[in-house]
Amino acid sequence: MAAYSIDLRKKILSAWENKEGSQRELAKRFKVSLSFIRDFLRRYRATGEIAARPQGGDRRSKLKGQKSELLKIMVTEQSDIYLREIQATIKENEGIEVSISSLSRTLNRLNLKRKKNLSINGANYRTGTRIAP
Repeated sequence: MAAYSIDLRKKILSAWENKEGSQRELAKRFKVSLSFIRDFLRRYRATGEIAARPQGGDRRSKLKGQKSELLKIMVTEQSDIYLREIQATIKENEGIEVSISSLSRTLNRLNLKRKKNLSINGANYRTGTRIAP
């Protein structure tokens, strides 16, 4: 849903400042929800702003440039590395937090494939324990 116009917001604010009714009455009069009136006025009192807040978040990847190079190196050196291990290393080395899903999307975008080596000759690769036949 699109944000309410500045014009409508100014009319609501003017009516509220002139005490032309309660918040509930203003909501009915301007055909908006009571929660919009309440949140709009609360924000106006706190910040003095009447414009709508920006919608949506920053969807650009945090893993660009040198950080994606680090990712490439990590995956090529150890192709069976877990995403959570990559996540921890990036947080430790670069100081940024990335989600597992973001890592997965970035690996796909870079055409980096991880191959899990779950067992080698019947032994568990990570722990070294033998898997029963």
